[in-house]
Amino acid sequence: MPDLTAPVLPAGTFSGAPQPTVPAAGGLLLRPFTPGDAPAVHAVFQDPAMHRWHLRSAGSQEEVAGWIAQWHAAWEADREAQWAVTEDDGAGRLVGRVALREVRLADGAAEVAYWTVPDARGRGVAARATAALARWALRETGFHRLELLHAVANEASCRVAARTGFVLEGTKRRSGLHADGWHDMHLHARVAGD
Repeated sequence: MPDLTAPVLPAGTFSGAPQPTVPAAGGLLLRPFTPGDAPAVHAVFQDPAMHRWHLRSAGSQEEVAGWIAQWHAAWEADREAQWAVTEDDGAGRLVGRVALREVRLADGAAEVAYWTVPDARGRGVAARATAALARWALRETGFHRLELLHAVANEASCRVAARTGFVLEGTKRRSGLHADGWHDMHLHARVAGD
């Protein structure tokens, strides 16, 4: 049965080219993860705040190296895109991560996710990286809709969403299972033209 509409983005939108490096405001750079990032990512996942708001734990640097390999494979499969957020100062210290998950190219939609290293929190890193990612996805790549979900209790994530133009659309009741149980989740979104 033929579709009545054409795909918003074609297959190969990611895999048809190398993952780009994207500049962000305030001296940040979004770049593809490398195997050399495994120790820093592993260290971040030892932080108790990561255990509170994220669903994964990292048992070893080798496990994280496996994640990085999976992230590269996901780009090649047009499923997701993960960027290391680094300081663009020559040293390139990892200060966070920003990603497009749950990518649906035909619908032109994806979910934005992010985290920051403990000593980068409160400096606007997540907001600057998210703004750069949204610009790349909506304006440069042609996505139509980006969603951002966070636990209602995660007020810092709510502030990031608001500062980066993600409109609060509602609350998904008891839809996020975290280590401490079910959480209501805020659903924010940006669409092309916002």
